[in-house]
Amino acid sequence: MKHKENHFNIIVVGGGHAGVEAAYAAVKLKQKVALITLDLSSVGRMSCNPAVGGIAKGQLVREMDVLGALMPRTTDTAGVQFKLLNLSKGRSVWSPRAQVDKRRYERCIKKALLGLSGLKIVGGEVINLFLNKNKLSGVLLRSGETLFAPSVVLTCGTFLGGLVHVGEKKTQAGRMGEHRAVGITEALTSLGLRSGRLKTGTPPRLYAPSVNWAKTVAVFGDTGPAPFSYSTKNFSPPNLPCHNIKTNQGCHDVIQKNLSRSPMFSGDVSGVGPRYCPSIEDKIHRFVKKKSHLLFLEPEWVSSDQIYVNGFSTSLPEKTQLSALRKIPALKNVEFLRPGYAIEYDFFPPAQLKASLESKEISGLFFAGQINGTSGYEEAAAQGLVAGVNASRYNKDQSPLVLGRDEAYMGVLIDDLITKDTAEPYRMFTSRAEYRLLLRYSNADFRLLEKAKTFGLIKSALYTSLHNKLELTGQIIRGLGGSLSKEEVVGLFPNSKKKKAPQVAPAKNFLKRPEISINSMPKRYFSVLEKNTISPHWAREVLLEVETQIKYEGYIKRQRNQVVRMLKQENVSIPPDIDYSKINTISLEAREKLQFVRPETLGQAFRVSGVTPADISVLSVLLYK
Repeated sequence: MKHKENHFNIIVVGGGHAGVEAAYAAVKLKQKVALITLDLSSVGRMSCNPAVGGIAKGQLVREMDVLGALMPRTTDTAGVQFKLLNLSKGRSVWSPRAQVDKRRYERCIKKALLGLSGLKIVGGEVINLFLNKNKLSGVLLRSGETLFAPSVVLTCGTFLGGLVHVGEKKTQAGRMGEHRAVGITEALTSLGLRSGRLKTGTPPRLYAPSVNWAKTVAVFGDTGPAPFSYSTKNFSPPNLPCHNIKTNQGCHDVIQKNLSRSPMFSGDVSGVGPRYCPSIEDKIHRFVKKKSHLLFLEPEWVSSDQIYVNGFSTSLPEKTQLSALRKIPALKNVEFLRPGYAIEYDFFPPAQLKASLESKEISGLFFAGQINGTSGYEEAAAQGLVAGVNASRYNKDQSPLVLGRDEAYMGVLIDDLITKDTAEPYRMFTSRAEYRLLLRYSNADFRLLEKAKTFGLIKSALYTSLHNKLELTGQIIRGLGGSLSKEEVVGLFPNSKKKKAPQVAPAKNFLKRPEISINSMPKRYFSVLEKNTISPHWAREVLLEVETQIKYEGYIKRQRNQVVRMLKQENVSIPPDIDYSKINTISLEAREKLQFVRPETLGQAFRVSGVTPADISVLSVLLYK
C-alpha cells in the first residue's frame, strides 16, 4: 500500500504561482499529482508586490482564464482595486491590473487546492531526479523518501541556490526567512543541462502608522471595472486607494554616497538583474539628471499595517534604505517592518526546452516559472498552466498544447524563452508581440475558446456562456452594417444645421470616424444585449470589442494577412537530429546558436538571436531539399 501511495502521474516541485497552476491544470485533466513544497504554509504566496496584471500581464491573466487557470478567479475574489491601464494609447496596449489582498489571495488558492481529490501536497525538499533510459521515473527527497512519476514539473522560483543580499550581509535563503533549495541544480547539471545565475529584488515594507498620509496623493481605481475572469458574477469590488509620493534630491544624495555598499555595484552579486524593474540605486545612478522618481505606497492586504513601496527595490544596507526614505516628507518618521533585499538564484536557460516546456534532453521533465529566467507572477503562472497541461498530455501520449505568437501572449512568452538568449529576467511587454493588435485583452475568449474546449480546459457551462457572448458581438457587428436613417445621421452630427450633414450610409462607416463612439449609435442596434440579460460589465466589454473591431478593421485585416504569410515558414519542421555544425553555408554564429537551441520549426529558427535572414534562406533550401 505504501508503494502505491508514493506513485503519481505527475510530480510538481514548488508551490509558487507556476507550481499551483501546473498542479491545478493536471488534476483537472484527471492526473494524480504530488505538489512538493519546502514550506506548506507558503503555497500560493505573493512574495513580492500585492498586485496582479499590468501592461501585457493583464492579457496573460485573461488568456489563462479561458484556459482554466486559478489566478484570474482568485484575483477577482481578493482584489481591492481594479484599473485599466494605457487608456490614452491604442487599444492593442490597454491592460487590466488589480491591487490584491495578498493574504486573502493565498487563502483562496489553498482552499481551491485542498478541494482537489487528485492532489497530494507534500512538505519536503527534492534533491535528485531518477531516470530510466533518459526518461523521468521519480524524485528523491532530502528525507530519503522516493516519489515515483513518469513526468515532473520543476517550478523552483528563486530557491535554487538562493542567496539574499542586504548591503554587505549575505544569507542563504530562497526568500527572506525561507530555506533555499540545494541539490536540483547539481542533479540537472550532472545530466548535461546548462545553468546560470540571475538576480531580482524587492523593496522594503513600511509600518503604515509611521507614514504621514496627509503628504501623499491618494490614487483610486476605475469605477465599474470588468473582472479578470469570465466566470465571475455579481462583480462589485472595493476601490481602496494606493498613495503616490516622489523621491527628492536629499534621498538621491544618500543613495549616491552609499552606492559602493550596494551588492550590485560592489560586485558581490554575480547574477544579472531585470532591466525593466531596476533597483532604486540603479535608477539614480543611470538617470543622474532626473530630480525625482515616482513611488507607490500599496497596502498588502485590507487593514494592513504593512506597506509595499513600489518603485524602491533595493539591496542597500538597511540603515541606508531607512535614511534615504526619511528624506521624503511623507516618510520623515517612517519605520520598517522589513528591509528591501536582492536575491540571486540558479536558473536554466529555456532554449534547452521544447515549445511544450519539456526538456529536449530528458523526456517527461518540464520547467516553468523563474527557473526559466522569467520575472513576475503572471509569467510564472502562464508557464505553469502550459507545463501542467503538457505533462498530462505527455503521460497520455497526446500532442502538446502549443500557442502561436498570433494566438496569445502566452505563445509569445514561451516562444521568446525558447528561441532568444536569456541574459536577464524576462518580463512580458506588449512591445514583444508583433501581432499585439490581434492579442487584445478584450478578445482572449475569441482567440482561445475553441482551443480550451479541444484540450478539455473549460467547463461546458462557461463554454456555452462565452460562445453566446461571441455570438452577440457578431450579431451587433452585422447589424451595424445596415444604414442609418437621415434622422439618425443628423443626430450623430448636432452641428449639421450649419453645414450639410453627411449622406446616409451603413452605421459602421460612421463608427470608423474618430469622433464617433459606440455609445453614439442608435440603441436599436444593442437590443440583443438586453434580451440576453448579459452582465453589465460584459455588456460594456461586448460594445468595446464591437467598436474596436470596426474602428481597427483595416489594421486587423493587415495583421491577419501578415500571420498567413508567416505561417508558411513557421510550421516547417526541422529534424531534431540535424547537425548544424556541418552546414558551412550559414554563419558560424548561427551554427553555434542553432546547435544549442535546436529549434523545432523554421519559424523558431528565424527568431533565434544571431541568426540572420540569409541564414534562414540557406536553411530553408536545405530543408525543402
